[in-house]
Amino acid sequence: MDWLYTLSGFAVGAIVGLTGVGGGSLMTPLLVLLFGIHPATAVGTDLLYAAITKSGGSVVHGRKGHIDWKIVRLLATGSVPATAVTIAILSQLPRQSAEATHIISISLGIALLLTACAIIFRKRILSYAQSHDQSFVHRHLVPVTITVGAILGVLVSISSVGAGALGVAALFFLYPHLPAVRIVGTDVAHAVPLTLVAGIGHWWMGSVDFSLLGALLLGSLPGIWVGSHISAKVPDKILRPILAGMLVLIGTKLIAS
Repeated sequence: MDWLYTLSGFAVGAIVGLTGVGGGSLMTPLLVLLFGIHPATAVGTDLLYAAITKSGGSVVHGRKGHIDWKIVRLLATGSVPATAVTIAILSQLPRQSAEATHIISISLGIALLLTACAIIFRKRILSYAQSHDQSFVHRHLVPVTITVGAILGVLVSISSVGAGALGVAALFFLYPHLPAVRIVGTDVAHAVPLTLVAGIGHWWMGSVDFSLLGALLLGSLPGIWVGSHISAKVPDKILRPILAGMLVLIGTKLIAS
């Protein structure tokens, strides 16, 4: 079965390289629905997977000056404590109990639907933010950014989804005049401590499968390399609607199951 995990890692890595959408929105539901991995184990393993893969991306963006570290600190001020509290609450539930499984599955489905909306309406979100840059939200950027970080912390800790597309959508809305490359770099940098803290929390709860993690990384790293190199040849306007449609179907199935 390990080679199938590696192949799945390669496929998800290639899609991430092509679209820039975080692997959690694809990897976690793939592990749950296709391979029958328990949702808690899928989430915990994917969080450490994301922390490792995004660390490399963060180094690259940092060297190129694509990270706004002030925004990263504000997001982390909200997300890291929220993650710790969420993990503490989850740890009180019986491991792999029906209640924990239900909570994680529903949260995962909702996160996937929100991610699909963020992908579909990304340009509209940016346009709206640019035309309303004097709104209440933009006059109180510091507390709002910290609050957004806290929301992402809760969502990512439960579902492993949200640090990618949702984080980028939130930053586009809050900082519409920040160049897109700095939005992406900042989001990737913030995802590292967020997914690392959440991943360590799930490891502490016994919800990480390290052999599965190794198999996924073995495939995903070359997959990301391949996807990144062919991304310019595949039109974005074709890829993103297909990806959003997949997420809607998967999210709906997880909520309904």
